[in-house]
Amino acid sequence: MIVGVHPIAGFDKLLHYKVPALLQHAVALGSLVRIQVGRRFSLGIVGAIGAPSDFPVDRLKNLTEAVYDFPALPADLLALAKWMAVYYAAPLDGIIETMLPGAVRRATALKQEKLLSMGEKLSALELTALERRAPQQAKLYTFMVQQFRPVAKALVLKRLGVEAASAAPLVKRGAIKEESQRVNRVAYDDDFASGELVAAMPHLLNTEQQAAFDALKVEIDKQEFGVTLLHGVTGSGKTEVYLRSIHEALADGGGVVFLVPEVALTPQTVARVRSRLEAIAPGHACVVWHSHLSEGERVDGWHELATGRARIVVGARSAIFAPVQNLRLIVVDEEHEPAYKQDETPRYHGRDVAVMRAKLNGAHCILGSATPSLETYANAKAGRYGHLRMTQRIDDRQLPFIDVVDMRVEIMRSRGMTTLSQKLVHAMQDRFEKREQTILFLNRRGYSSSMLCRGCGHVEECPHCSISMTYHRTDELLRCHMCGHERGAPARCPSCGSPEIRWRGTGTQRVEEAVQRVLPRARIERMDADTMSKKNRFRQVLAEFRAGKIDVLVGTQMIGKGLDIPNVTLVGMVDADISMHMPDFRATERTFQLLVQVAGRAGRGDRAGVVIVQSFTPQADAIQFSRHADFEGFAEGELQLRKDFRYPPYRHLIHHSFRGPNPEKLVFFAEQWARKVEAELGERLEVRGPSPSPIEKVKDHYRFQVWYFTNGVSRVIRDLNTLRRGFAWPDDVLQVLDVDPVSLG
Repeated sequence: MIVGVHPIAGFDKLLHYKVPALLQHAVALGSLVRIQVGRRFSLGIVGAIGAPSDFPVDRLKNLTEAVYDFPALPADLLALAKWMAVYYAAPLDGIIETMLPGAVRRATALKQEKLLSMGEKLSALELTALERRAPQQAKLYTFMVQQFRPVAKALVLKRLGVEAASAAPLVKRGAIKEESQRVNRVAYDDDFASGELVAAMPHLLNTEQQAAFDALKVEIDKQEFGVTLLHGVTGSGKTEVYLRSIHEALADGGGVVFLVPEVALTPQTVARVRSRLEAIAPGHACVVWHSHLSEGERVDGWHELATGRARIVVGARSAIFAPVQNLRLIVVDEEHEPAYKQDETPRYHGRDVAVMRAKLNGAHCILGSATPSLETYANAKAGRYGHLRMTQRIDDRQLPFIDVVDMRVEIMRSRGMTTLSQKLVHAMQDRFEKREQTILFLNRRGYSSSMLCRGCGHVEECPHCSISMTYHRTDELLRCHMCGHERGAPARCPSCGSPEIRWRGTGTQRVEEAVQRVLPRARIERMDADTMSKKNRFRQVLAEFRAGKIDVLVGTQMIGKGLDIPNVTLVGMVDADISMHMPDFRATERTFQLLVQVAGRAGRGDRAGVVIVQSFTPQADAIQFSRHADFEGFAEGELQLRKDFRYPPYRHLIHHSFRGPNPEKLVFFAEQWARKVEAELGERLEVRGPSPSPIEKVKDHYRFQVWYFTNGVSRVIRDLNTLRRGFAWPDDVLQVLDVDPVSLG
């Protein structure tokens, strides 16, 4: 038996090996094996069975080991890895590493624990003799007589204060039985969800939910590939439709992948899935999958899925690679979120990979959002995806009223810059008196975005990056949010010595301070990357907010998605303009999505919600269309602009970035490269650049970029990558291709 192996060794090449007779039963396509590459040993994935007829078989080395006796990469994941390697121009071994957690590649041992149970009963005389001769053995035996099921040995010995040596004679005698059992460290759960599950009965569906589920049921029952956009306003009950669809797929014996955009949203989703499916129907276990799991939790969860003992996985982006068996359904919640895009090689998009994995499995893929990405919406309009609309909130709840405050007028009224408008302050005070809760959203952490000298105009910048440093008032530090460099905030201007150096701009710390001034009795909590660094802190704050122990929650985008707190009746957008004026053609789309999603956190209970949006450009399309949650109106205008300029979704975009310590050298090679691409591939793609990146220097490396516009990635990416590999790049010029980027930074 000869197999072709893709080594996980830093190069892309299929190597062939002989399989010893003793290993042949454990080796198949997708098997994780240990091989010798040169003088060192490496891991690899079996990618082919057999070899060409003229292959020099006698010179082949033997496989050293089959790590598992089942394929570590099922056939669909192996095919997906090969597609990703081509489409994203990424090394196959790097993709395999992404798919297989490190603990799985290292074959981290599954945890075992010893269990004790009753054996043969001792007579009264034997027990009396045992009490005189070995009182600890008698104590252990007496306790075990009272147990009706096996119990953990370590726990029993600790509770009774009995030495471990006391159990061995009883086991040898047959009075107690001892056996090993695997301990499931992930326990289908994670740190966020704890306590007993309460069996949750399905909610009654309204007319729109029922129609959506009926249509999805037909698609799932077909057991063939398809994609459906579930387009429902915030609070319309999309999650209930997901759960019904999951139950349908499980009833047919299928497996399910449920993706959420952020780790922080995983516990809430897991709790809903488990309460509905596990508590009511035992056996429908739900495995959690995200980057914050321990090594033991990750390897245990992987084994449960790979062996078919669990059929549902809920997690963030990387959960799309979970080895779910007989995959029948993939759900991508909030499919528009940029968090689904990986910002390191391989730079894949979780949503697009989900669609391809569904295609490879003949499964159905549901893409859900209140504000779909324009790429997904265009696919639905063109008929490539199904399109289901849900326009009403459940229980006839009203969408929140959105009130826009023109901050230009507010500045004139208050005769100076102000963080919170009078309208927002009065609304917060009103909610506090009524014991209702408020969320204030600002997508910028720190106290202010920079420090500026009013005397000479000097701005404190990072010495390693071409951006201003953010002022953090809590510890009086300036921090660079690109490279992490920090230093003390100056009392005088380093340039002219003036004491008139002040903060400029607004961050979450400053908003928190402003709230404390106007609501001194309120309980306030801030949620951003600075305050949520401790493990479980997000869960703790969220639990306190849900329990009503926090009156005002101030935070960044981590609180703008998926939170369902019935007592929140006011949401304040402190600065709606931050994301709108970025040098990115998607800036307006992102602002609209953010406004609608954040507004959706209000009025999810019995009381109506109000959203107050503070903006210096209140007439902007993103703000005006978001006031009425008018996605179609916004999309129509935005898509026409994209079509006029031939931006995605009307053409694909490939970003080629270059970075290095020498800017002149960087520009020279980038220009040489752009000319070569123009000459070789200019008929099939449009080349723009090179030009400096929006942030030109990061961590002492200068950055330039080239953009390629093409009608189809697959038509040019192989040739582009081949050309790139053959180009004489100097060692200190690093370059990366990013297919379908979501950020132009």
